[in-house]
Amino acid sequence: MADHPWQIDVLDLEGYLARVGVVARAPSREALDELHEAHVRTFTFDNIDVLLGTHPGVSLDAVQTKFVVRGRGGYCFEHATLFAAVLERLGFDVRRLLGRVGPPTRSPRTHCVVEVSLDGERLMADPGFGKSVLRPIPLQDGAEDDYGGWRHRVRRADSAVAGPGWELFRLREIGWELMHTTDDLPAQPVDVTMGHHFTSTYPESHFRHGLMLNKHGDGRHTAVSTDTVTFRRPGEPTEHRNLREGELEQLLHELEVPLTSGEEARLLEVVAGLRRSG
Repeated sequence: MADHPWQIDVLDLEGYLARVGVVARAPSREALDELHEAHVRTFTFDNIDVLLGTHPGVSLDAVQTKFVVRGRGGYCFEHATLFAAVLERLGFDVRRLLGRVGPPTRSPRTHCVVEVSLDGERLMADPGFGKSVLRPIPLQDGAEDDYGGWRHRVRRADSAVAGPGWELFRLREIGWELMHTTDDLPAQPVDVTMGHHFTSTYPESHFRHGLMLNKHGDGRHTAVSTDTVTFRRPGEPTEHRNLREGELEQLLHELEVPLTSGEEARLLEVVAGLRRSG
């Protein structure tokens, strides 16, 4: 494992499993589903370090220090890097894949998922999307999953311009909404490093211009932006409204975002500046 291109030997597997509250099990669909849901419910999807200008990078060592040691979250490159390493250490057969959020012919490859091959089936594990699936979904044209009232669908995409791939949809009040399109080309560590560099430093990257903080709770998903908060519950109308005075600080604590006092104060200052400039 020391020569593994993703350096999975540095992973503190016991520390990760303790953090998410799951015991090590032999590879199976049940074990994969349990681990995926535990990961998504434990760690936030957020761009806080990008806004603070303190992102440590997406090497496995940096990511596990942030997630496993501190209990922080991050965005897709971090989630996928950590989750894929955990799966490999547990004996799962995985590949890292890159995807595009938005129109595939106009969007960069700035999303990362994990493909798991298990018992002759290919599955998409996607722990690092803003509103992630709670468990992997089969990579089969037309496959659907309804878990806890959250419905998703996979469709095969064969674009003459963007190439073959997989579209992931989620069901909303207005119908099926495209989340992202993932291609079949295995990602390499340098691809993830470059995607992270673009996402976190490109002047027009939306990760640099507004807060993104998402977390799945029991029966509710919470999404916090610079000015708003959105609560989604399966089978119920979406609640979307402006943040109230002091509510961002309250939500940081409710969603259990383990920031230091200095980081929290700086984040509140940055968000206040984004509101003024917006």
